[in-house]
Amino acid sequence: MTSVAIRLDHVSAQFQHRVKGAITAVDDIRLEVREGELLTLLGPSGCGKTTTLRVLAGFQELSAGRVFIGDRDVTRVEANDRGIGFVFQNYALFPHLSVFENVAYGLRVQRMPGSGIERAVKEVLSMAGLAGYEQQMPHQLSGGEQQRVAVARAIIIKPAVLLFDEPLSNLDAKLRVQMRGEIRSLQKQLGITTVYVTHDQEEAMAISDRIAVMDKGKIAQVGDAEELYRRPASEFVARFIGRTNIINALVKAVEDTSIEVDIAGRRHCVASSGGYLRPGLRIKLVIRPESIEIAAAGTTSVSFPGKVISCTYLGEKCEYLVETAETHLQITKFNPQPSERLMPGTVIDVLLPSDGIQILEEAKP
Repeated sequence: MTSVAIRLDHVSAQFQHRVKGAITAVDDIRLEVREGELLTLLGPSGCGKTTTLRVLAGFQELSAGRVFIGDRDVTRVEANDRGIGFVFQNYALFPHLSVFENVAYGLRVQRMPGSGIERAVKEVLSMAGLAGYEQQMPHQLSGGEQQRVAVARAIIIKPAVLLFDEPLSNLDAKLRVQMRGEIRSLQKQLGITTVYVTHDQEEAMAISDRIAVMDKGKIAQVGDAEELYRRPASEFVARFIGRTNIINALVKAVEDTSIEVDIAGRRHCVASSGGYLRPGLRIKLVIRPESIEIAAAGTTSVSFPGKVISCTYLGEKCEYLVETAETHLQITKFNPQPSERLMPGTVIDVLLPSDGIQILEEAKP
């Protein structure tokens, strides 16, 4: 299989709604997918990620822009001539055909000789972990097995591009984790350029080379999982990627590599190289729950007093909601011992980290 790059050049797509009129589902998107990478379109329902995928596949007509697969402009090319494999959310298997015939369908359309079809189907089914399943019918398969058949059917035609539209949404939590690992492994083995759609942040972070976070038809930020988590470009991205705290602060002093801020009447030093920052500027800080420390009340002068509102025990961690004078903070403590667990109503001190605080660039003039 020969992988290729993908480019969406100022792509827009509109729908006509009977009540709302013209709706822009995808708004002037510019996006490049590198050759052989797995890029995930991530965002909430209605953000335009599936429409973007359908535009790329040729299932949805665009209202502006161009689509390139490799060096080829496929903007006006029919879906079946774009060299893509598509895995649908509901798998879209033919219920009256066996596993063998479902997988072989694309090759029969291409008029491959029978001996070549049999060899290719057995090879792909083995790769997908379905050796010996040739004569099974779709209704005899589990959800995970149906998903494997759908992937096998998509890759057997040796597409240059592989597209996934929320393929794991119908599976239970444990099987989702297993299947996302299998998809990632298979994609790397084949080296196919892949675009994957999901609304699940953890799923996107687990399988992607890069993630494009979408909001209201636009791309809010593109980056790898660590970049999006540690350096979100906006409040939307910060809140959508993982759990987070957004805290208001006032800049009091600016140094070469740090700033001093006022948070709820307390001074705190934050690492920064932002030349646009100046005393008197109001900014927002991103602080992840696992970065915040908890101490017994009154043990340190550089902390904030707080009260535990709730404690959610999740096995490997406890998630706390803590009330302070200015806001509510989410705090995560890993590997909690029973004796260390804090019950609702406990008065504590909250210590913000000396590093690991991100200044939102939205404050930049």
